[in-house]
Amino acid sequence: MSAETPSRGPLAGILFDKDGTLIDFDQTWGRAAFAVMHDLCGGDTAIVTALSEAMHFSIDDRRFRPTSMMIAGTTTDILAVWGGPLGRLGDPTLVHDLNERFAAETLRSLMPIGDPVAVLDALRGRGFRLGLATNDAEANARDHLRALGLDAHMDFVAGYDSGHGGKPEPGMVLAFARQIGVSPNQVALVGDTPHDLHAARAAGAIAIAVLSGPMGRDVLAPDADYVLASIADLPALLDRLA
Repeated sequence: MSAETPSRGPLAGILFDKDGTLIDFDQTWGRAAFAVMHDLCGGDTAIVTALSEAMHFSIDDRRFRPTSMMIAGTTTDILAVWGGPLGRLGDPTLVHDLNERFAAETLRSLMPIGDPVAVLDALRGRGFRLGLATNDAEANARDHLRALGLDAHMDFVAGYDSGHGGKPEPGMVLAFARQIGVSPNQVALVGDTPHDLHAARAAGAIAIAVLSGPMGRDVLAPDADYVLASIADLPALLDRLA
């Protein structure tokens, strides 16, 4: 260890991304996006096509391509590419409209990855403090956690609109560390996109990639300290690190 490298205390907190990490991204957001697009434009085929192309979304199989900004973006990012086709550029009500529509539709299509309740129970049993950091809106995130029975497991929940900034900036990671009273280098962030891993790196936290989202190992491994198939492998990894 170099003189410039701070010593790392025992790992104390696990901060999770949501979509692609705890929640099946395509099953949840793909079906929701399809419904929202059709609802917004009254089923106008030309507008639906324009919206799907702007979002790098395949209408046929209702999946986002790995290049889609939807994978790691915020509602504001969606507004930037959908405002034009919808004829609502500069419309101050569109962000609220999108948040409400996606909140309703994602709850209808919500699907977890594996058994997140069991994984989080195992981590709490090992003494870890847990949190959620998502580029979704905080209210949507809390609704998803409640629907999946995960809300009681979380010591911290932050969305892009919670006042800490969005990923890949480090604000949510640093806020979680402050919330649980530890150094950022005692926190691990678990996520499925480069934005998650870059946020961890920027905060000085451990970066753990999971392959349960749309991104492949070749994209994630260069920025990750560890790469797992899914969060189901997390308790075993943490036992080895301990």
